[in-house]
Amino acid sequence: MEGKKFQRFTKRIIDIVVSLIVLLVFLPLWIIVAILIKATSKGPVLFLQERPGLNQQIFKVYKFRTMKPGSEKMVKGQEVMKDDDRVTAIGKLLRRTKIDEIPQVLNVLKGEMSLVGPRPERVASLADYDDEISKRLNMSPGMTGLAQVSGNIYLSLEDRYKFDVYYVENFSVWLDIKIIFRTVGVVLLGEDRYVNKYLVDINLGAIEVAATKEETVSK
Repeated sequence: MEGKKFQRFTKRIIDIVVSLIVLLVFLPLWIIVAILIKATSKGPVLFLQERPGLNQQIFKVYKFRTMKPGSEKMVKGQEVMKDDDRVTAIGKLLRRTKIDEIPQVLNVLKGEMSLVGPRPERVASLADYDDEISKRLNMSPGMTGLAQVSGNIYLSLEDRYKFDVYYVENFSVWLDIKIIFRTVGVVLLGEDRYVNKYLVDINLGAIEVAATKEETVSK
């Protein structure tokens, strides 16, 4: 238990330090992106939406706007794909490079999010959560996560939830570091390069439990 507390403390320190670096280093990029968004489409620069965070606490997540005004309505389990006509021209580039997520360092600094964790979903999604899926709310949501480096939009909603729950139950600073490095690969090479190339085997735990039960029965 003490080890986990120390790791969570270390995680928070890393969140603050890295977020401050990203905020300062990429400030010129923020300005350029803001100008491009305003110059190419009508609407605000930032997209704000309420999302459930740690222990279902509601907060407003920040993103650079990548979609046309009026395109906010999302369908449960349906990701925005590359050819989605709701996405603006500059929005496609921002999504491909993940630059649209950069403003979330503000959420991280405020303690509402972490660099790594389950991605925050729509508030309406809470109505579909069962006890197992609700475990993903036992940690702060992240800018990137295990599901995001394991196929992300190419995964089913059920599998994304499985990756999220696995992360919460097996969290470690070392796992966070591996996810961050894999995220760099996703940004450079694209999410499709990591389809079926999972960072961890989320079924391993289930297999071990099944094997233990089988062994117990045989005795």
